[in-house]
Amino acid sequence: MTPCYNCVIIYKGAAPNIHREVVGISKRERTEIRERYRVNDEIRASPVRLIDADGTHKGIVSIAEARAVARAQDLDLVEVSPTADPPVVRVMDFGKFIYQQSKQEREARKAQKQIEVKEIRLRPKTTDHHISFKVRDARRWLADGMKVRVRVRFRGREVSYPEIAIEQLMEIAEELSDVAVIEQQPDQEGRTMVMVLAPAKKK
Repeated sequence: MTPCYNCVIIYKGAAPNIHREVVGISKRERTEIRERYRVNDEIRASPVRLIDADGTHKGIVSIAEARAVARAQDLDLVEVSPTADPPVVRVMDFGKFIYQQSKQEREARKAQKQIEVKEIRLRPKTTDHHISFKVRDARRWLADGMKVRVRVRFRGREVSYPEIAIEQLMEIAEELSDVAVIEQQPDQEGRTMVMVLAPAKKK
């Protein structure tokens, strides 16, 4: 089912003050953020350290006094630091807070660059001609910002001569040294040897 993006957020029962319009976020996003906080009558700790809607510290008060302050402003009381001693609560428009938190988290996810890892596979007996094609592909991927895993597979008694694979991998690394750095040195994993190259930082 497609989430509703134009809806009114209403939490019944434990948090009677929350009747805030939240436009542009999904039900899942609201629920995930909502579950991180105790709000209004859900807050059981007393006394609490109260922060007003304008950021003013009101000092340590009973939870009943804190709820009364929030209700007088037609806003919500949110427990923002439950592990503090005493816990910290803040008067706020919780619907607006959920929207802002959702927006910040979306921007943070966009900022996280997902780096794709491509792989080329070789044999100790792979010819130089075949390797040149593999290196050409690796160069293109590295230029596009991807990492490249170079895997050499051993067959039969080839596993007894890992130095051949190491030499092969280091030659590839040297050939790509203008666009790549070695992120993981050649490492034998069973009947394969793996090296990981990452794009070199542009000067």
